[in-house]
Amino acid sequence: MDGRGRILANKWHTYSSESGGMRPHDIAEHHFNVALDVLEEALSSAGVSPKDISIIGFSRGPGIGQALTVGAFIARSLSLKIERPLFGVNHPIAHIEIGRAVTGSRDPVILYVSGGNTQVISHNGRRYVVLGETLDIGLGNAQDRLGREVGLPFPPGPIMDKIEGNWVELPYTVKGMDLSFSGLLTESLRKLRAGFKKEDIVWSFMEVAFSMTVEVAERALALTGKEELLLVGGVAASPRFREKVRKMCEERGAKLKVPPPDLARDNGAMIAWTAFLCYKYNILPPDDPMGSNILPEWRADDLPWPLV
Repeated sequence: MDGRGRILANKWHTYSSESGGMRPHDIAEHHFNVALDVLEEALSSAGVSPKDISIIGFSRGPGIGQALTVGAFIARSLSLKIERPLFGVNHPIAHIEIGRAVTGSRDPVILYVSGGNTQVISHNGRRYVVLGETLDIGLGNAQDRLGREVGLPFPPGPIMDKIEGNWVELPYTVKGMDLSFSGLLTESLRKLRAGFKKEDIVWSFMEVAFSMTVEVAERALALTGKEELLLVGGVAASPRFREKVRKMCEERGAKLKVPPPDLARDNGAMIAWTAFLCYKYNILPPDDPMGSNILPEWRADDLPWPLV
């Protein structure tokens, strides 16, 4: 990205698995094997060379430690080689900031739904705060585990999104502003193994999981009085989920802002843009390439962050 927020390139190579699921060492190996190719593709697509780069960003966390380590290693190496400042950024905040940048959203309630995260977030004038979140596993991870049991390749979400079936009674667990998917997943797996039709279980699971998530987002809008909802994270690419969120916002008179699918999922542009914000507004200092670390448990509400 350039300093005006224009995306010059946003390249990636998606990890996939025919057997389903994500094993950390497999993901790390995949990232290491494709990193230089993706970097070269991005530079070529943007029409720039390494010497044209002003700063370098990488995701410090949260996330899978092995994958974060590979990204940090590549970023440190590049920083040292071309002698440019290095910024390790918070992954959830990067989702939010790229979403705000491309949708024009100023101060929304944020619904962040991905593999490892399901959170409702708002800015309190000093930092982003988590108003509610999953108490166990993220919605995306729950999808992945059910998809693996059903026999779907990874990632199963786009396939599950299109499956139609009949209603099966499943647990619906919302606790104030928080929610839980473990009971929903456990009961879905139990009924699947008991002989219920796969399509009925998948359809009902998606219906319940999405409805739970939309409910806590609606509560956050009511609590804060804000009139915008920004939907980010990989699950935001689901048309079925977006439609549920859209209907809720329409009924409340709130505006729904959703970045394009390639910017809602994990992507390099969001890391680059957030690193640029750190540099331009002095939000975070540059890292020492020889001593920067990853933070697999780093939360969005762990650091002050201005709305810029």
